[in-house]
Amino acid sequence: MTPTIQPAPETSTSPGLRPATGAPVSPEAAPVTRAGRGPLLRWGALIGAGVLLTLVALASLRYGSISLSAADAWNALFHYNPDSYEQTVVRHLRLPRTLIGLGVGAALAVAGAAIQAVTRNPLAGPEILGVNSGAAFGVVAAVYFGQLVEPFQFVWFAFLGGLAAAALVSGVASAGPAGSSPVKLALAGVIVSSLLQSWLTGLLLLDQQTLDVVRFWMAGSLAGRSLEIYRAVLPFLAVGVAGLVALGPHLNVASLGEETARALGLKPHQIRWLVGGFSVLAVGAAVAVAGPIGFVGLAVPHIVRAVVGPDYRWVLPLSVLVGPLLLLSADLLGRVVARPAEIQVGIVTAITGAPVLIGLARRRKVVEL
Repeated sequence: MTPTIQPAPETSTSPGLRPATGAPVSPEAAPVTRAGRGPLLRWGALIGAGVLLTLVALASLRYGSISLSAADAWNALFHYNPDSYEQTVVRHLRLPRTLIGLGVGAALAVAGAAIQAVTRNPLAGPEILGVNSGAAFGVVAAVYFGQLVEPFQFVWFAFLGGLAAAALVSGVASAGPAGSSPVKLALAGVIVSSLLQSWLTGLLLLDQQTLDVVRFWMAGSLAGRSLEIYRAVLPFLAVGVAGLVALGPHLNVASLGEETARALGLKPHQIRWLVGGFSVLAVGAAVAVAGPIGFVGLAVPHIVRAVVGPDYRWVLPLSVLVGPLLLLSADLLGRVVARPAEIQVGIVTAITGAPVLIGLARRRKVVEL
């Protein structure tokens, strides 16, 4: 347990540390900081995000290539008639993609926030662990060597590929007498991801049939995924998200830097291993189901910190709501603007998310970890 001292009159610039004393305090006892926000605003943000997420989820059930009434959506959920075309669309097409969007969005956003905290890198995201590249390489290799053709066969190869890539990143980052560090972790992630991406590109160039099979999955999409696949990886996703949220108080201390964290009684390498392990579970499951979807894990933490400040006891729970809110909104937008066709959500998040992050950078919110 982290030792505590009596609070000093001054407030600190980061959660969990009092200046002028240099002594450790409990992260749970941290005051409202200059970059933080009051409890009323934070609770309001949580409630508001929950309400908006509910509305977007309901809209996801109603709108797409065809628009359905609220009664059709309600009956499909609670009074299902298999002879009704409208209810069948909701029950078997839109409900699965909405539920998957909720889980995938939460996993990517929470993992991104936690990784930014332990690496102290505002440009970090789930990709830094190599999970996206590893999952994509696992699928492409399985299709190329094993002749797999069905999306439901991709899941476990994607999951195993993501786990293997993350283990390789951790091994490279831990090499040497100094052990792991945030900088070494970031560099190892870039190296492994680049290596896997080059191998992946080589396999795709060697076989056009492999490219045709995995093209849709690699774009990142919530469409065409069944609840059976989602149920298979949901336990991993849930454990990963819950574990990261529980680490919130410790991430407040870890985000202060190596020396400060050690002075406060925290073991940074243990926190990095925990964050890495839980992130791999959450992101690996998300990528296995929906494919590699970028930008959510990078942008959502910045959006959340701009509202509630850098206290990860609030950043992580709010990311659980804002992540799926952003992902489902992007998915809904991709369905509506191109109907009767649709644009994959991975493409929409990249197109619409970049201006948001640029706007936050101009307001000087990006650097406030």
